[in-house]
Order: sequence, then C-alpha cells, then structure tokens
Amino acid sequence: MLKGKIAIVTGGSRGIGAAVVKELAAAGADVAVIYAGNRELAEKVCQECRDAYGVRAQSYCCNVADFGGAKETVAKIKEDFGKVDILVNNAGITRDKLILMMKEEDFDAVLDTNLKGAFNMIRHVSGLFIRNKGGRIVNVSSVVGLHGNAGQANYAASKAGIIGLTKSVAKELAGKNILCNAVAPGFISTDMTKELSGAEEAWMNMIPLGRAGAPEEVAKAVAFLADTDYITGEVLRVDGGMGM
Repeated sequence: MLKGKIAIVTGGSRGIGAAVVKELAAAGADVAVIYAGNRELAEKVCQECRDAYGVRAQSYCCNVADFGGAKETVAKIKEDFGKVDILVNNAGITRDKLILMMKEEDFDAVLDTNLKGAFNMIRHVSGLFIRNKGGRIVNVSSVVGLHGNAGQANYAASKAGIIGLTKSVAKELAGKNILCNAVAPGFISTDMTKELSGAEEAWMNMIPLGRAGAPEEVAKAVAFLADTDYITGEVLRVDGGMGM
C-alpha cells in the first residue's frame, strides 16, 4: 500500500522505531533510518528490510535536536532517495527524576530531543512535502503526555508538547495535503521500559488488557496513519485501554 513512497523514521534503530521501519518496508516503502549512536543496529535494521522486502533502506547518523544537523540530514536523504513522502518522529530519550531532584540539563535534554527534534524534522521536511503536493507526518507521543506520570515531568512535558505540535501542524498544513497525526503508546516492551525496573506490576494494574504492548502493535498504528487520506490532527492511543 506504500509502494513507491519514501519514509524517514527517526530513532529507527531499535524498539518502536525499528518496528516502524520494518512495518513501513513490509508495506512497500523505501526507508531512511535516522539513528543517534548505534550504527551497527541501524544497519542491521536496514539490511533486514532489504533482504525481507526488497526495498531501499539506508541509515543516517543525526542528532535530531540539532537544527542544522537535521537540515543537512534531510537534504542528504532527498539527494539519495529523490523525495520524501512520510516522516515518523519517533526519536526520544528519558532522564527520569522527581521534580525536586531533576537537574536543568536533564529537563533540557529530554525536551530538546523529544520535542524540538520533532519540530526540527517537520520544519525541514515540510518544504519537500509542499513541492510534492502532499505528505504524511506521524509523531510518537505517549499516554504519559496525556495523563502525566510522577518522576517523568520532563518526558511528559515533551510528549504533551508533541500533541500540541501535531494539532497545530495539522491545521497549518492541511491545505497543502499534508496530514499530521500522533500515536500515544502506553506501556510497550522496549529497552526504554526495561529501565523502569520494579514498576511493571503497577503499570499492569493500570492496563485493562492486562499486558504490555509490543513495538509491532504501535508500528501497525503508525503505518495506518502514514497511509490515511482523511484523518489529521488525531492522537491514536495504543495502550491496551490504559487511557480510558
């Protein structure tokens, strides 16, 4: 359903991002995988996409929080692939602390990567979308952005900001056939949630379906929004009912 489309996925080397890359590739899209640190993991994801789905897949090292670096990376992807049709803003970090103990640099780092990084990518890709007469943006938020969570003021703020960003971009760019939506995952089994050691039982008690989600389940929601023609400004929860 996405054959001939070019997709950028930030934070695409592991977890939800890697699952999204593979899901889009399975649907026929060529994929540009942006990673921050682990080139080996990013290349592994790309090779799996090439081997399994016969698509073009290439990795790019970029700190999305860097406005200039993001601009250069988007230009390189345009040069390599010829165009961009889909942008998935998935790159994210956590630096959890209670607000009374949180350092300024921990707050800034999370906002810079999770929220400003999404802005940077949208800012630099939107011009390409306008010239293409359309595009699809999917931002990865979180149920924490909807409901908050003790010990994650920085992360929750960044993910709530993603929702505001999504709705504003959707309104601004709808007339250009650029649709912008978000997914809000709940407790998903990834390397990031493994760091929440000892909190699993508390999370499970909040999930009506009684289990953690899989990255692939979030990826299916992202792929759906990447291929929609009449949904924009929406936030799709993928959380096992946690947010009800």
